[in-house]
Amino acid sequence: MYRKLFTLSITAVLLLIFCGAALADEPTVAGNAEGIAASHTAIDTMWMLLCAFLVFFMQAGFAMVEAGFTRAKNAANIMMKNLMDFSIGSLGYWAIGFGIMFGASKAGLFGTSGFFLSTGDPTMGDGLWQIGFWMFQAVFAATAATIVSGAMAERTRFSGYLAYSIFVTILIYPVVGHWIWGGGWLAGKGMIDFAGSTVVHSVGGWCALAGAIILGPRIGKYGPNGDINAIPGHNIPLASLGVFILWFGWFGFNPGSTTSGMNLSIATIAVTTNLAAAAGAVAAMITVWIKHGKPDTSMSLNGALAGLVAITAPCANVSPGSAIIIGLLAGVLVVLSVEFIDRVLKVDDPVGAISVHGVCGAWGTLSAGLFAQAKYGGVDGLFFGGGFSQLGVQALGVLSVFGWTFLLGLGLFFIISRTIGLRVSRDEELRGLDIEEHGMESYSGFQIFTTQ
Repeated sequence: MYRKLFTLSITAVLLLIFCGAALADEPTVAGNAEGIAASHTAIDTMWMLLCAFLVFFMQAGFAMVEAGFTRAKNAANIMMKNLMDFSIGSLGYWAIGFGIMFGASKAGLFGTSGFFLSTGDPTMGDGLWQIGFWMFQAVFAATAATIVSGAMAERTRFSGYLAYSIFVTILIYPVVGHWIWGGGWLAGKGMIDFAGSTVVHSVGGWCALAGAIILGPRIGKYGPNGDINAIPGHNIPLASLGVFILWFGWFGFNPGSTTSGMNLSIATIAVTTNLAAAAGAVAAMITVWIKHGKPDTSMSLNGALAGLVAITAPCANVSPGSAIIIGLLAGVLVVLSVEFIDRVLKVDDPVGAISVHGVCGAWGTLSAGLFAQAKYGGVDGLFFGGGFSQLGVQALGVLSVFGWTFLLGLGLFFIISRTIGLRVSRDEELRGLDIEEHGMESYSGFQIFTTQ
């Protein structure tokens, strides 16, 4: 009898304990909301950082493309430029650039806070997210700086290049970024540049144009009678690898610009990005085949990049079908632009950076005003009943950024050329920048013949 009572008492106590624990752990509305918010923040941060790492890998792509499209005697110099513009650019963007781009706005022109990444407590909450956001934006800033390297390849003094790189990442690029992404005056007008056809690529392209003009052409590029001499790259397979790396990295560049892994539009953005690149490659191949009788490899590679650059602005606002049209037109445009810049303007751009990034970046930005559809986010463009309003805003953005970037770039490169020096000597250029600037050879032990 007593044993039964003792057993029942123990059982009752245990039931009370278990029931109390269960009641204590019962989910509440507030608790669920906190858990969901924490999960969303974690997913968004992981997505943003993963995409930042993909965009960082694009530095390798740019290095391979530039090295492959130029001569063997300058390959090590090109590697150094791509290494150091990212390294120096990261430090400059941490100290000054990020604050100018995303700090509290001064008349919609530039930011005035957040320098040295002073964005709050970096160990928790919004401050921690800002740390991740800085990483994502830093790799974009480095992309804008490295674009210029190709157009100025094979004749630029290394010290002059370093001076330019820091200036771009602390002022030229961040000011444009503030106008469009940081709550500046173009953002207020509703300009569409989702992932940076203008902010990143046109800034790099127009700086490249300014640098190539001040620098002048490579020795032997243009004859005394105006003849144009091709200077072939030494390794097209290497350049091809670079394009594939860049195409891969672009899936971080464009979908990553949602900065949210919970935003399911990343699927549509990935599709529009891929289709535009494919269309650009096909269109460039067909165009150059018709014009010159051969499906030129280097131009087809640039066609893929042209499609990628063009879709970067409207990738979140257009349909897959529109993305194909945008990419096709970019593929044709890049061929025509490369030949115009080379033959008419007589500007020596060894890799076609001005055409790929500047011209096709402008086209992609304008295309948002033509092909945007409200059902994909934003507004309707001209071709979908939205009128000329959005196209006008896009054109204003293109022209404003061109004016700021190109004119400031001209002044910057002119000052560098008159102070620390921008161009190497004739003998240094003929011997190659690897030996003259870095005291080494990219392909030691190989016999390399060159006529220029």
